[in-house]
Amino acid sequence: MCTCMNFKTKDIYFGRTMDLDYSFNERVVVTPRNYEFKLNSGNIFYNKYAFIGAASVVDEYPLYAEATNEKGLSIAALNFPENAYYSSYNKEKNNITSFELIPWVLGNFTTIEELSANLNDLNITDMPFSSSLPVSPLHWMVSDGQDCIVLEQMKEGLKAVYNPVGILTNNPPFSYQLTNINNYMNLTPDMSNNRFSDKIKLSCYSLGMGAIGLPGDNSSASRFVRAAFNKLNSVTGDDEDDSVSQFFHILDTVIVVRGTTMTEGKKWNMTTYTCCMNTSKGIYYYKTYNNSQITAIKLNNENINSKDLTIYELENKQQIKYLN
Repeated sequence: MCTCMNFKTKDIYFGRTMDLDYSFNERVVVTPRNYEFKLNSGNIFYNKYAFIGAASVVDEYPLYAEATNEKGLSIAALNFPENAYYSSYNKEKNNITSFELIPWVLGNFTTIEELSANLNDLNITDMPFSSSLPVSPLHWMVSDGQDCIVLEQMKEGLKAVYNPVGILTNNPPFSYQLTNINNYMNLTPDMSNNRFSDKIKLSCYSLGMGAIGLPGDNSSASRFVRAAFNKLNSVTGDDEDDSVSQFFHILDTVIVVRGTTMTEGKKWNMTTYTCCMNTSKGIYYYKTYNNSQITAIKLNNENINSKDLTIYELENKQQIKYLN
């Protein structure tokens, strides 16, 4: 369970909720230019562009959940169980594992157009990172601020679907989400009119009744509609504070409260962190379930020509400003 969103005011923003029943030892990680990625295929890849995002670092390898590069191209991986299909190694293709895809995209490309020109040769393979880290079923949302696509590799092959909404959640596949949202076209932020019948007088007794029917549960289809409604109807100033604040407010409407959603393993799913990246300026903002204060790290304040990863532990203890 996760929700991803892109957003545009004066600058471009991209981020997500991370909904899990555990921590994957996530930290904010800056990968410098020309960092060595040893690929599962046996090849070595050096990224052209630096990027910043949340990752778990294992043996100096950053396993990113989402990130943005210095040119503003952004990508997030979301859970896609029972639909994601990874292929075996194909010598005729460019074989990239699911955990290598984010560095490969951000290290090589600056726009959706550049990426799309290389997708026909891409084969996302079924090789795990290690015996203790099995393959995760994923799909991805990619945005460059002008265009947005969803990458889904299913049994029919790899699909890159234009995303006019700028929202992604989980199952069912993205094509279903685009169809399902048509069921909510009558929702409005305005006061509701009586369309029930002209034979009875009905009137609004509360603000917000134009959006009655907006789903409020934690399912991925409902979160997709709710996030889309709030994003597309939001009114935001274009300075940094207003933009970042509004971004978090929108994603706050789809956070998963601990205790409200149980996994099949009888564990509580919750929004472990929420992030917002200013992709125009390379700033990574986040807050965690335990710390609602927004913390920021700037990509361009780091040495992006370093040979090493720069790693920031998450500020996960609640920070409160006492006034007396």
